[in-house]
Amino acid sequence: MGVKGFVEGGIASIVAGCSTHPLDLIKVRMQLQGENVAVPQQVHSLRPALAFHSNSATVFPSNSIHIPTTAPELPPRVGPISVGVKIFQTEGVAALFSGVSATVLRQTLYSTTRMGLYDVLKQKWTDKDSNRMTLSRKVAAGLISGAVGATVGNPADVAMVRMQADGRLPPAQRRNYKSVIDAITQMLRQEGVASLWRGSSLTVNRAMIVTASQLATYDQVKEMILKKGVMRDGLGTHVTASFAAGFVASVASNPVDVIKTRVMNMTVEAGRDPPYKGALDCALKTVRAEGPMALYKGFIPTISRQGPFTVVLFVTLEQVRKLLKEF
Repeated sequence: MGVKGFVEGGIASIVAGCSTHPLDLIKVRMQLQGENVAVPQQVHSLRPALAFHSNSATVFPSNSIHIPTTAPELPPRVGPISVGVKIFQTEGVAALFSGVSATVLRQTLYSTTRMGLYDVLKQKWTDKDSNRMTLSRKVAAGLISGAVGATVGNPADVAMVRMQADGRLPPAQRRNYKSVIDAITQMLRQEGVASLWRGSSLTVNRAMIVTASQLATYDQVKEMILKKGVMRDGLGTHVTASFAAGFVASVASNPVDVIKTRVMNMTVEAGRDPPYKGALDCALKTVRAEGPMALYKGFIPTISRQGPFTVVLFVTLEQVRKLLKEF
């Protein structure tokens, strides 16, 4: 297959990415909910016993520190429909496609690479006699191709997250990127080359998880359906295998996706410590401030997006393969 596999995967990925972009934007906005809630620093400097017991005032002079009597109130969390309606009402319908140019570039770099490389490895590792590939080899092929694709596509991923998140910021703090090229240019000029690969370890980890679970699950489920004769190799089989692949990929990747979104979106000011020192620091701060289920913020839009994305991806891929079969 060679280059052909990259072309087929790239076309299918761009079609799928653009058609599900509004759902991806809603997912990003939901993953950032609650991130900037201010928590009084005085409480964190005290041991729990001193911070919450009413007699703790006897340990410190009454004028040395202020202990709030009530915990800071977290803003109410809203669902994907409410987030989408709010974006539409406050920013306009065009805002639902904020960062779509970055999505096109991301799919061109990341997904074309991962889909094409997976296809190459699949060709090499498929048993010639049985014409089958073991599940372990499918997973390994997904991990490798996902890692390479994410490394190549990380700059577009950072730009996409920032462009999608921009509308939630106060007007004075918005970056107002005009396009993905403008975003990358401004990041290079203002923050340096390293900013284009901010969160790259998370991007790579997420891509490995998504690619291994998504592509391996699709191939495995499709193979099982055809082997058992449940359905023929057609649209029904492709859609069923795609939904299974989308669900598995969503469950496996959402925690990493939340952390990746927050690390990529953070603003680093000169002379000040960054909000997060890295992926682990971001994960710990998120869980401490918002609870462990914060790692599954945006899961409904994630699976709502991952399902259609995976269906469009593989259905388009199968059709493109048919069209290019003679080439």
